[in-house]
Amino acid sequence: MTHPDFVRATNIADNVDLYERENEAVDPEGLLWRAIRDEADWSGRTLLDLGCGTGFWLPRYSDAARAVGVEPDPDLLRLAERRGVEAVAGSAENLPFPDDSFDVVHARFAYFWPPHCEAGRREVLRVLKPGGRLVVIDNDHRRGQFAELLAASPWAEAQGRGEVTDEWWASRGAARREILSSWEAATPEELESILRIEFPADVVDDWVAGNPGASRISYGYVLFTTEK
Repeated sequence: MTHPDFVRATNIADNVDLYERENEAVDPEGLLWRAIRDEADWSGRTLLDLGCGTGFWLPRYSDAARAVGVEPDPDLLRLAERRGVEAVAGSAENLPFPDDSFDVVHARFAYFWPPHCEAGRREVLRVLKPGGRLVVIDNDHRRGQFAELLAASPWAEAQGRGEVTDEWWASRGAARREILSSWEAATPEELESILRIEFPADVVDDWVAGNPGASRISYGYVLFTTEK
């Protein structure tokens, strides 16, 4: 089944092995993960990972009562299934679950780029239990070296520059929280390769020239948390 809200993520789908390296580089200090758990602790609860991709992050929820991923890309979904995690076909606007199924829903850089995502927000609220929480992990366009790359990249235009996103979530009662963390790759060459699947070549060329030998980049996140 093809979901009308599905847009293929070429940075992942065309570079699966390198995207795994990117995931391994994320948040080495654990600052982001601690903040996410503070917003909505999943221990002993049911959790939905919306847009789970290859399922890389699902094992991190091992203390949940149940953790299940939803992924619309059939190729990525097959990789998630091979990982041995629970993952099913679906999308933000078409979640294959009954009402009031989950305590927590996480969405990392998946679907929620306001203002055109109200249908998905309503669908997530449908499957959340009363008192359940949606936590959306987004880019901070104001802090960190990664924000500087976003500002220079025309590829980031589709995700906005932050103001529209902030206003959209605020108008829906979401709490906003900033976390300044980092990516840390094994080598400078690996970091450069990772950046090249996220940004145009000229943007990466300029950053590498200005940061010779860097294997680490500061990265700001924003969490938007909504309670049902």
